[in-house]
Amino acid sequence: MIDAAAGRADRSPGRAKLKPEQFREEPPDPGIAPESDPSLLRSEPGTTPESDPSLLRSEPGTTPGSDPSLLRFRAVLEAGLAALEARREEINELNVFPVADGDTGDNMVLTLRAVLDELDRLATAPPHGTIDGVGRDEIVASVARAALLGARGNSGVILSQLIRGAAEELASRPGELVDPVLISAALARAADQAYGSVREPVEGTILTVVREMGAQVASETARMSDARLAPEASAEEQNAAIARVIVRALEAGESSVRRGPDLLPVLREAGVVDAGGYALTVFVAGIIGALAGGQPPVLEHRAGARVTHPQHSSSTYRYCASFAVTGTDLDQRRFAPALERLGDSLLIVGDQATLRVHIHTDDPDAVTAQFASHGALSHLDVADMREQLSERGERLPAADPIMCGAVAVATGAGMMSLFESLGVHALDGGPSLTPSSYDLLAAIHATPAEQVVVLPNSPNAFEAVRRAAQLSDKAVSVVPSLSPQAGLAAAVALDPTRTSGQNAASMTGAMEHVRTGAVAPARLDDADGRFRAGDAIGFVEEEIVAWGRPREALREVLEQLAHDAELITCLRGAEAPLDDGTVQALAHGDVEFELSDGGQQAQWWLLAAE
Repeated sequence: MIDAAAGRADRSPGRAKLKPEQFREEPPDPGIAPESDPSLLRSEPGTTPESDPSLLRSEPGTTPGSDPSLLRFRAVLEAGLAALEARREEINELNVFPVADGDTGDNMVLTLRAVLDELDRLATAPPHGTIDGVGRDEIVASVARAALLGARGNSGVILSQLIRGAAEELASRPGELVDPVLISAALARAADQAYGSVREPVEGTILTVVREMGAQVASETARMSDARLAPEASAEEQNAAIARVIVRALEAGESSVRRGPDLLPVLREAGVVDAGGYALTVFVAGIIGALAGGQPPVLEHRAGARVTHPQHSSSTYRYCASFAVTGTDLDQRRFAPALERLGDSLLIVGDQATLRVHIHTDDPDAVTAQFASHGALSHLDVADMREQLSERGERLPAADPIMCGAVAVATGAGMMSLFESLGVHALDGGPSLTPSSYDLLAAIHATPAEQVVVLPNSPNAFEAVRRAAQLSDKAVSVVPSLSPQAGLAAAVALDPTRTSGQNAASMTGAMEHVRTGAVAPARLDDADGRFRAGDAIGFVEEEIVAWGRPREALREVLEQLAHDAELITCLRGAEAPLDDGTVQALAHGDVEFELSDGGQQAQWWLLAAE
């Protein structure tokens, strides 16, 4: 980073120096004062916006700065920052778009810190002395400017616009309680502000996440009978109403993050979700924890980008440059054409008095020169992305050097353990074995091999497996296993040193020597009157061969499978109605019989004869 007052560059790895003569220096912004005492903005122990109703509404005679909207705004920002800090490195390792420079967590944390520092400065700056002496408009303007000047990187600039949009909406409602209606409006305005800041919005990123969160909150608010709180509403009523809609926003955000790889191929190729979108859900979870007076909701941890497949990178430009311009009559449109000729990933946000510029370029000096006659430059930060990518590759662990891995769709703890014992990654497909294509893609890319074979183990999973194989950038072969027991027989033939095609051929060949059977409860009455719902039905392959009581149905299936068989394997379901001793006694004496726990829900017993 450039120290504008001294013309020095930070010598930290990945940072490049600009020539100070290329721009007019500006003293550090007095609006950002990290040395301010944040304790002056906090309540005494035991007094919080949640516990003290007087902090949640405008009492007669209170000053504009004591508006509960602003107190709430600072409290939730601080809680969100704490949550981001806790997962900062995890977010960094997800970062592959627009460049895999591994700094999204850093950038978003630093941007939020700048906002909190500014709020703390306002609390102590003369002539006010306390937050109560500061007008709402002044706070909103200061927060928006602090977010703008403190923004780091692409993600930080977008986050600054989310904060600006939410703050402006809160400021437009003087005297109102923060309730679901106001939360919905603030989130919608934040999404609009963020989309408007990006010249070419890309779906599957933080933009999609915040938009879908806003849509969910708007839908939830429309159905709520208590969306608009009365002035006399208690603190408990207010907290409960706000928490309800924010929890739904988080649910929508998590769902959007999971779908991101379906919208953005670079995420799918790297086996990750969008770092900025995930960071936003972490931030919102922190807010919920603050409202509830406890820990944030538990979010799924995300594995970093795969090293076995190169992360996305900018092959055109070397440096990521970010800086602020302060002047008068600054027009974003005036600078865009020239800057677009100098780089990509361009963001220009702000107003006529202050602009924040972010760009990937080979010539940071030429970029800053575009503003030399229009204003003063400050808050400069230039990173060498090639060096960042190199450092990141050295930091992340390498994958095991195997040619081919395997993924099997399974259900039940016992069955999944059996697949894992054979070196196959078991993906929980639920009782009906119906995983999504994204779940399959994630499992494929989490496998530490460049080639993968997939065992669907059910007709229900076949189309999703085929779709995932088509979408994956790895070499993926599908083995036509239509049952878990057939899949287990195939998995025995897996050879990690062979290609996926060779493994698929040998695994398919192994299944040719296997006959499968099952005994399960009937879900419906038989149209021909043979059995009723709940009766036992016995299958060999796909044909019904027995029905009635569980013992008789299992005996018939075992007898038919025993013909020309050397070994019968049986997987016990979670609700099997016969004990293991009874099952063992029904087995044909001339055939080896192995009984294991499968744990599956839909079938009482799954059988395979070899």
